Amino acid sequence: MDQPVPGRAMPDPGLTRVETVMAVIAARIAGRLLAPGARLPSVRAFALAQGVSKSTVVEAYDRLAAQGAIVSRPGSGFYVAGRPAPFCLAAAGPRLDRAVDPLWISRQTLESYPDALKPGCGWLPPDWMPEETLARALRRVAREGGSALTAYDRPIGLTPLRTQLARRLTERGVEAHPDQIVLTESATQAVDLVLRFLTGPGDTVLVDDPCYFNFHALLRAQRVKVVGVPFGPQGPDLAALEATLAAQRPRLYLTNSALHNPTGGALTPAIAHRVLRLAEQHGTLIVEDDVYADFELEPGPRLAGFDGLERVIQVGGFSKTLSSAARIGFVALRPDWVDQFVDLKVAVSLGDPHLAASVVLQALTDGSYRHHMDTVRARLAEARGRTLARLRAAGLTVPHIPPAGMFLWARLPDGLDAAEISRRALAERVVLAPGNVFSLSQGAAGFLRFNVAQCADPRVFAALERAMAGACGPAAI
Repeated sequence: MDQPVPGRAMPDPGLTRVETVMAVIAARIAGRLLAPGARLPSVRAFALAQGVSKSTVVEAYDRLAAQGAIVSRPGSGFYVAGRPAPFCLAAAGPRLDRAVDPLWISRQTLESYPDALKPGCGWLPPDWMPEETLARALRRVAREGGSALTAYDRPIGLTPLRTQLARRLTERGVEAHPDQIVLTESATQAVDLVLRFLTGPGDTVLVDDPCYFNFHALLRAQRVKVVGVPFGPQGPDLAALEATLAAQRPRLYLTNSALHNPTGGALTPAIAHRVLRLAEQHGTLIVEDDVYADFELEPGPRLAGFDGLERVIQVGGFSKTLSSAARIGFVALRPDWVDQFVDLKVAVSLGDPHLAASVVLQALTDGSYRHHMDTVRARLAEARGRTLARLRAAGLTVPHIPPAGMFLWARLPDGLDAAEISRRALAERVVLAPGNVFSLSQGAAGFLRFNVAQCADPRVFAALERAMAGACGPAAI
């Protein structure tokens, strides 16, 4: 067994030799043992000190130089770069005092401690994702080489993937030619581009209340007027929708038709038809975010299907089901809008994520994605039942139990505020999703959204119950 040697790093089975050497240097820089401007040991001397080859040290130095940690001075050696940034206490952990606004959940889930529990996040756990499928797809794309690895694709996107997406849309009742489908870097970018394409500052956009919190942030960035309409288990409140359309004349209505985020609701055919008639009557276009489609057990009604992509634009993507690292989104829209939409896409992002598109295409066409989603739906069903039982034991109720998907929209006992409970839970490194971040009217203070796939750890509910008890106590008064 290796024994510690002065100045030598102990082998870490999780790191390569190059990464181990890099870690030694990075630790010395962080600990001020190597000050800015200090000369690093020569390659030969450091290789001898660390018990590794000179080529290992050369690669480690090259990587650190590429990262900006050190600089090379030809004929002189390597030196520590720049000046160390001042230590920032806020960067050491999540900001507990951040306002509970539409970006609160995203920032907390993406910036919190690595060991934080995230029942409020909107994605599957890493070990639920098809890592081997992605690895196999990457290997195949790498073997084929060529443009998939190095070149821009057509601005509209990879043709074989668009063809595959057109076939998949047909299975859900949405008839779209491949040339009506434009690939994007993500579903979020797809929505952003659609908003840029169809709205301008001062336009009115209608959203569900509650709705996906990032819709609020995207619309705020577009400087449009945002109006909410109450949304229930079977869709929007039709009377409120009709009155709002008549009074506000919104340019767009942005919604989920199936497995609504956060409520889990879904449009019935009758309500879908009525929504389309009202939108046509008042000159309103509809953007249908269908990113949760593959979680459904059976395809439900789609506004884009009933409408034939005349007044409805449909958006989708694979970050929720396949990979958040290889993100691909798409937009399906009427033929006479495609060229102008592609022009906008080129102006905003120029290229297309060809490598990611190639990986997604491989996963969709080799059969592995279908098997993966069968497994995910079964696991979600089990997790949904388990989470429902735990929520009820904690005193929460779930007014609508969706048949599929990740989310449960749970009501707290009367008098409890979800934002206060979320702040208390965050102090225990548990990230919850308070209702009012989803609600334009701020009418969901008594609700929390739970991702059932992220609720397996019993510490989630222990922290929730402590937060609820604390919110009822003197500290909350």
